Amino acid sequence: MKRRTVTALFLTTALVACNAPQEREERSGLSPDLRQKEMKVEAEPIPNQPRAQPSQPAELAVSAAAHYALADATATHPLTKMRQAEGIPPRPLPVAQEESGPRFVDISESGVVQVSQHPLSTFSIDVDSGSYALVRRFLSRGQLPPKAAVRVEEMINYFDYAYPEPTGDHPFAVITEMAPTPWNENSRLLHIGIQGRGGDLETRPAANLVFLIDVSGSMSAADKLPLLKSAFRLLVQQLDGEDRVSMVVYAGASGVVLEPTAGDEQATILAALEKLQAGGSTHGSAGIQLAYEMAQKGFRQGGINRVILATDGDFNVGTVSHEQLLQLIERKRQSGISLTTLGFGEGGRGGNYHDHLMEQLADHGNGHYAYIDTLNEAQKVLVREVASTLEVIASDVKIQVEWNPAWVSSYRLIGYANRRLADEAFNNDKVDAGEIGAGHTVTALYEVTLVDSAQPAIDPLRYGRSPSQERKEDEKSHELAFVKLRYKPEFGESSRLITHRVDIATVQSQLETTTVPFRFSAAVAGFGELLRGGTHLGDWGYEQLQQLATTAYGEDRFGYRREFLRLSELAAGLEG
Repeated sequence: MKRRTVTALFLTTALVACNAPQEREERSGLSPDLRQKEMKVEAEPIPNQPRAQPSQPAELAVSAAAHYALADATATHPLTKMRQAEGIPPRPLPVAQEESGPRFVDISESGVVQVSQHPLSTFSIDVDSGSYALVRRFLSRGQLPPKAAVRVEEMINYFDYAYPEPTGDHPFAVITEMAPTPWNENSRLLHIGIQGRGGDLETRPAANLVFLIDVSGSMSAADKLPLLKSAFRLLVQQLDGEDRVSMVVYAGASGVVLEPTAGDEQATILAALEKLQAGGSTHGSAGIQLAYEMAQKGFRQGGINRVILATDGDFNVGTVSHEQLLQLIERKRQSGISLTTLGFGEGGRGGNYHDHLMEQLADHGNGHYAYIDTLNEAQKVLVREVASTLEVIASDVKIQVEWNPAWVSSYRLIGYANRRLADEAFNNDKVDAGEIGAGHTVTALYEVTLVDSAQPAIDPLRYGRSPSQERKEDEKSHELAFVKLRYKPEFGESSRLITHRVDIATVQSQLETTTVPFRFSAAVAGFGELLRGGTHLGDWGYEQLQQLATTAYGEDRFGYRREFLRLSELAAGLEG
């Protein structure tokens, strides 16, 4: 009996060993004629830090959220100083959760701040748009999105507001507008708009692009690798002979499937793209390392050097932790190679889409994050906005608003919860901030309570100076706020400063007389806040939102604004 058992075990083991090479081939993610190029790559070691070993699962489980919670608890971190000044306790480390369902990280929104206590508001700009497309996907499937998936600033900045083009030496123009808040008659809304210098495909710098494509088994669904291929076909059509394209894939192992190739050799590029097949597990760090090596190999001095990561976000970083991966991307950023992330589908293993990690990878890589849920969205990001997607015209862009206590009692920044900076970071050129691409528009909104409001958000201080005293003693008494922007020019190391005054005389008394960008951005902000629970909106709801949005379509060439109204109607129905 024992002899038969041992014999059976031996035969089973032999069969498994014989089948193993075939299984590895099926899971590699490469078609047969590309497998010969497959190569395993070790991630670049992080100086003075040990590699994660299989016996150290705790390190491999460190997430981007944990990285930021640890940084937040560090005394030297700028965000820690700001939170301590506002009396906010350090955030706890996130609790490990089951590996199922899309993963989002919710960061507390900015609350109402009293000007007498904190007259400065400082944050980094944000041009990501991933949150809006994710919200659209949820609503289109008959689901309200998780609150953590709704980043209001990304919803606002999904739209182009066609602000006036810059005319001076700076690469972007700044406008402000202030009028009654649609949802609160006792407050005012300050609208800050930034318009980047327009991108021209004919004059843009030559591009060195590396497509880093996830071909793991979870990418086989129609809204993943097949949609990704269609999206990249659109991008390839925007390139010319001065550009260079290479292609790296990753799954259980990583490999180069296209060496640097001239952009006008579209048949060669598209043939390599078409041969990709999904199979295997996700091992992202080796792929990223190899992609950066390819970007360095084809580096264009004075040109666009960018890795474009396309994945379903079910990201196992492999031999390094998320924290180490972000450090790697930061180092590569210093060498002039940027990273853009494009999300597809809902991840694997039941939908483990890492929204927060995708956003943080792009932020640390001086790129931006978009979510591609339809071919129309691919057309928007990779064709209509290709110049702003590829070409950076200003980096480390920060905004600081100083409020005049003679006029302003309190304020609340809408969105930008994970973009807040310590006030001292504004003048520190070593503090990383957001980038503006060619033709990009950036919009920020503040809800402001004036000192003479009938219903202030926060009661005035009993022992503070009165507004009349402030106005008499301040020679700038006509200024309601002073807006400062700091940025680094393209390829520049030192920052430049732009300033803009908001005079009390420019505050409008009627919402109806405001510009189309003011009203539409307010409607989008209200939509985002409703999806997050509407804490600050009182009785204002979807009916009022739709009334406001319908007055502010403006030129809606591609139907994005009408689609927004449809989404608000879907959300209203789901809310009941």
